[in-house]
Amino acid sequence: MKRLLLIASGIAYLTMGYLSAQPTRKLQQADALYNAGAYHDAIALYRDDIDKIKDKKELSLYLFKVGNCFRLIGEPRQAEQWYDKAIRRDCPNPKVYYYYAEMLKMNEKYDLAIEQYQKYKVLVPNDPLTDVGIQSCELAKQWIATPSGYEITNMRAINSKQSDFSPAYTSTDYNILYFTSSRNGTVGNKTSAVTGEYFSDIFITELDNKGIWSSPKPLDETINSQYDEGTPSLTPDGNNLFYTRCKVSKRNKLGCQLVYAKRSDEGWLTPKELELAADSMIVAHPSISADGTELYFVSNLPGGNGGLDIWKITREQGSEEWSAPINMGPQVNTPGNEMFPYIHPDGTIYFSSDGHPGMGGLDIFKARKNDEGQWIVENMRYPVNSTADDFGIIFEKDREAGFFSSRRKGGRGADDIYMFYLPPINFNLIGKVTDDKTQSAIADATVKLVGSDGTIATMQTPNDGIFRFNLIPNTDYVMVASKKGYLSNKAKETTKGLTKSQEFNVTIALTSTAKPIEIPNIFYDYDKWDLRPESKAALDNLIQILNDNPNITIELASHTDSRGTLDYNYELSQKRAQAVVNYLIENGVATDRLKAKGYAQTQPKVVDENIAARYSFLTPGTVLDQKFIDSLTSEEQKEIVHQINRRTEFRVLREDYQSSTN
Repeated sequence: MKRLLLIASGIAYLTMGYLSAQPTRKLQQADALYNAGAYHDAIALYRDDIDKIKDKKELSLYLFKVGNCFRLIGEPRQAEQWYDKAIRRDCPNPKVYYYYAEMLKMNEKYDLAIEQYQKYKVLVPNDPLTDVGIQSCELAKQWIATPSGYEITNMRAINSKQSDFSPAYTSTDYNILYFTSSRNGTVGNKTSAVTGEYFSDIFITELDNKGIWSSPKPLDETINSQYDEGTPSLTPDGNNLFYTRCKVSKRNKLGCQLVYAKRSDEGWLTPKELELAADSMIVAHPSISADGTELYFVSNLPGGNGGLDIWKITREQGSEEWSAPINMGPQVNTPGNEMFPYIHPDGTIYFSSDGHPGMGGLDIFKARKNDEGQWIVENMRYPVNSTADDFGIIFEKDREAGFFSSRRKGGRGADDIYMFYLPPINFNLIGKVTDDKTQSAIADATVKLVGSDGTIATMQTPNDGIFRFNLIPNTDYVMVASKKGYLSNKAKETTKGLTKSQEFNVTIALTSTAKPIEIPNIFYDYDKWDLRPESKAALDNLIQILNDNPNITIELASHTDSRGTLDYNYELSQKRAQAVVNYLIENGVATDRLKAKGYAQTQPKVVDENIAARYSFLTPGTVLDQKFIDSLTSEEQKEIVHQINRRTEFRVLREDYQSSTN
């Protein structure tokens, strides 16, 4: 039935006006089948006599027709090959490039598909679906690389080698499914010239206490007939069934109508058609709202936006009278096809489309209204969507779980039914507060968690310095650790864009205020006190420290090496310290939090573990004074010591500062 609707909506676009030579009898028969939408049966006749066509242009158009046949019965690999043959013979119909690109996209040949879309765009610059196709190729690669968190399972217990699609729940415990199938055992037991499969019927399967689905059985002939039936939708109580029936009229035109039936104690009563359009029109794929007052469906009614559109009708509670059809509008409907709507109890509309940017043929989308009442459409992404047709989704009311249909690779047959489930996403953060010099754990530190959603949580670290928090999805977090005698420090994490459970591990290192703290990478030109540009990145980090610790005042201390006179070095170091203070003030630090002090060479550096690890000739505890420097025999080692002594440090003077502006 799905193929039938695509065929019916696409016939107008496939009419060929280029053929002039008299075709063979078989090709005439094939053309008649083609024009009637019997694409499966037309393929064999085309193949029998296509090699008898000698005219290059005429041959290219027949190759194009065969490509159309394969495309519309859901065989993109075969369709790709025939479109390629048509293009190699200079097919004059520009649409061949668009359909070729569509098949390349469905076959995951995205770069080649973009090339063909661009060729088509040169020939037909105003077709809006071209840009959608190009965007789809680019997005598909991204979505496959970053899948959503849904888990997908093929329902092999109920799928067959034929088409199985469009499931529907029949009860609120979700243990009974209706679905559409063209497997053996359908009522008509006749093969469709459109698809080559049996005409579809509605089947039922039930879940037993052991979690096993029963062997599917067709509904009785009250519901199923010699025609195509499918795409069922039921009210939550299971007593009202809406579905699609497609049949061929005497004029051999395809038509589909909505049918509904009521359940009695004895079973389903005789179905009635909802008279919404002429028999030759398409009215299909019903979805009834939970309260029974809205019915969404698919149609090619006049006034739509493209091929097939989603429409709805409404009624008062308890009434049998439906309103006139209402089109869902261009926010949902496109110049392509929108099909298989499903209205979730929360008001979200799910549907399939080949006109919105997607991964392949039909993709599943969801649409929600924003605060301004506008529909916002979002692709369900991979792995719910694939490069094949994905459609006919249903949900449990209170859970991100349900079923959908797909023609993707790896199934049992043509269209298969898949179960999907979004596992609960857990984000756990485990952190540790340590001393930045010794790397030892800090006990009794306060760790404050602040989330972009307004979340605030606080805990004290035990002896091992460990802290733990549970995080929620789509949130930015800052963790601030503090303890008296240390500078506060922070770490950041985010769960935005994450679709799978994850554990975060962070370490927040705190710096003790008991000793001066060196500011690395503060550089001056020789004999000058102006800050060099590369020094400002380190000072910007100091500004951040002061902002994170608003209660401290500090002394900025500048030290020189031992070369030069003491008086001169005092003056130089004081000017260098003041240059740092001036930079901090210029960048918003309060003046009364800062003190500049030049120490010349009077406080030589004492070697710590980190320095000793970098220089093998130095040992921890060594004072790098002039006496030690004179003991060195290597000029290179002496220069290293002078470099270590030339430094800028800060030390905390007070931890109770309060701004005068507070």
